Amino acid sequence: MTLRGSRAEKTRNEWKAVLEKFHEDRDTALDGEYWSEKDTWSRDRIRAVQNEKIAVLTPFLYENSRFYRERFDRLGVAPTDINSVETMIANWPVVTKEEMMADATANPPYGTYSTCGESEWDDRGWMLFSSSGSTGVPRVFRYTHFDRKYWEQANARALYSGGLRKGDSAFRTVGFGPHVFAWGVQYALAKMGLPTIPGGGMDGMARARIIQRFKPRVLVCTPSYALYLARTMQEMGIDPTTSSVKWIVQGGEPFSGIAGTLKRTQDLWGATSVEFYGCTEASPHCGGYSCPEYQEGEETFIHLMEDIQVWETVDPETLEPTRPGERGISVCTNLNSESSPQLRFLVGDYTRLSYEPCACGRHHVRAMGCMTGRADDLINLRGVKFFPVQIEEAVRAVAGTGDEFQIRLSTQPDGLDTMTVVVEHREISSAAQVATEIHSRCEVRCKVEVVSPNTLPKAEMKAKRVFDERHKG
Repeated sequence: MTLRGSRAEKTRNEWKAVLEKFHEDRDTALDGEYWSEKDTWSRDRIRAVQNEKIAVLTPFLYENSRFYRERFDRLGVAPTDINSVETMIANWPVVTKEEMMADATANPPYGTYSTCGESEWDDRGWMLFSSSGSTGVPRVFRYTHFDRKYWEQANARALYSGGLRKGDSAFRTVGFGPHVFAWGVQYALAKMGLPTIPGGGMDGMARARIIQRFKPRVLVCTPSYALYLARTMQEMGIDPTTSSVKWIVQGGEPFSGIAGTLKRTQDLWGATSVEFYGCTEASPHCGGYSCPEYQEGEETFIHLMEDIQVWETVDPETLEPTRPGERGISVCTNLNSESSPQLRFLVGDYTRLSYEPCACGRHHVRAMGCMTGRADDLINLRGVKFFPVQIEEAVRAVAGTGDEFQIRLSTQPDGLDTMTVVVEHREISSAAQVATEIHSRCEVRCKVEVVSPNTLPKAEMKAKRVFDERHKG
């Protein structure tokens, strides 16, 4: 074994030992409120564990990832220079998706940003996932069975916080594709000992009949599909509010910070929607989750699991840390993986972090307003910048609009960029109302096209709603 190979193995073993030190292999909850005692750790305890992990993580990344080693050397930073949250923020600029995409392009098919190499994959490989972003080269991530048990616990903590308990059977309507959401929920449900009903490869009517026949209490789906399935049931003469479904576990798209979407979903189902938030790169298990208090205040929020991750917000222009309580875009350091412990990865969702204790008893940071408006999705129309979620809020504000909509961007022959928002409604006259709502939120004027209900395509996974056909250059 080479000297570097020896150092790589040594640092890997040290990193895995730290992960094992703080790992709980629970099959049952701690009590009636919390899955783990970590849920109520103090702020000081959380920070101490974060610091202990970071001090071991940086040498591991240096020795086991060429991407990170070259970045350390290029920045003139030694792994030992980063041994705490504070020194990490001070010495390590955020890692962007563009950097990862460039690495993946230069080193196909896996890139060099992962710490799961061929030997780890052959020895204990578990599953390969791909980033679900809509732009750029997909980033591929290989995870090991060592990672899997950490996923199970993190996700079980999140689902238990959301309200799932023994006796709750879950109907999973999302397919087992290359994205992490469905897999993460499935493994957590198994760890919690909750029965599941597979629902892949079915149409809406078949799934409605499954709900009628087997009466699951939990529905697992994307926000778009929750709306679609409820409408399908209504068309079949079934009232979703009278169904067995009491909890809707949703992921893949923002929803809990969009008041109109959250209310519409809960009203349609007569059930409580809970968040299951994460990203493939640095938060492959659940990073953000709902607690019993998340809808009780003036602003919805999600908790972020800080003993296994460090969450920050940075300014979208400078990428420098925002002031406490100031809105910015999210950055995550993953402290819970053998294969993808990314250091200050720019997730890019807008939020505002609050460290005030929550009424639920958890001290883990809260993302106020949840995660809405990913920086990658920002639309710049004639110098006016806004997010698709702002259009969604405007559409939801008009009574009678359908659940789907489209944003179509194009360039006129004279070179002017324009936007058309397509909505479903029974009344053509609703176009003026939608246009007014959009202008009040985005300060941009656009054309609104009204089509008949159930005209626009429905999606099982992430809905595609932005179609940018503008002339580039």
